[in-house]
Amino acid sequence: MNTYKATNDYIFGRIFGQKKNIELLKDLIAAILPDIQIKKLEVNKQVSLERQRMKNKLGIMDILATLNNGIKVNIEVQVKDYKNTIERSLFYQAGVYHDSLQSGLDYIRIPETIGIWILGYDLFDEGPFHEIARLRRDYNNLILTDKYELHYIQLPKFKRKCKKISNSLEQWLTFFINDNLEEIRNMDNEYVKKAEEELEYLNGDEEERRLAELREKAIRDEAAAMDGAFTRGEEQGRRKGISEGRKEGIKEGIKEEKLQTAKKLLKKNMTIEQIIEITELTKEEIEKL
Repeated sequence: MNTYKATNDYIFGRIFGQKKNIELLKDLIAAILPDIQIKKLEVNKQVSLERQRMKNKLGIMDILATLNNGIKVNIEVQVKDYKNTIERSLFYQAGVYHDSLQSGLDYIRIPETIGIWILGYDLFDEGPFHEIARLRRDYNNLILTDKYELHYIQLPKFKRKCKKISNSLEQWLTFFINDNLEEIRNMDNEYVKKAEEELEYLNGDEEERRLAELREKAIRDEAAAMDGAFTRGEEQGRRKGISEGRKEGIKEGIKEEKLQTAKKLLKKNMTIEQIIEITELTKEEIEKL
């Protein structure tokens, strides 16, 4: 029987996106952002396990939470390296930053926005496993603003570099790697232990495991479609321009794979909401099938 780690984005959302587990999410964020004393935390339900549109492009946010004074924290889990993490994280965070300004308010009132990306691959060859990126001026490398911040947590680099667990963040990252259950059970962090119990429950539930498996399959199909689409895109590019052809090939290939997956799920009598969660298609696209 397949078992799934918390790095499966469906499982991640089920553990940290539920109201009953809000203390787990709070402890995780506190471990990543130790300089912020979290007095209040609210999970934005409309994006915790659902869809959000950004400027006609579709973004799936794993967890979007609001902290003290309106601070927005977007947490993403990504196992597959599509070679676009920096661009994608900037795009997602730009959407959070834009949406944080309520109608009629001045730009100066936009709250701080923080993006956290938990990665199943190394984004940078050099540097620490927890990399922080901020907007800076060329002059003396001064911080331009404290309202836009990105955190990249690279799990393989953590596994190589961390020989002894010494703080809360390292406890949580050990949970995400999940190679040594005994080590997790012996931790003094009750929230990490509770998360491990939730993970065991989800892996023991047939329906939850099936949805996690379908989500992983959708990710594999998307990766395969992208690989094939690059080839088709390059061929189109020779006739119409490499850049435009590549974009078109990627778009068509990914869409076709998602539609085929949706058809299979419909035959299994899955609900439209479940298919949306797994394939990231719109309700209208699925209803046409």
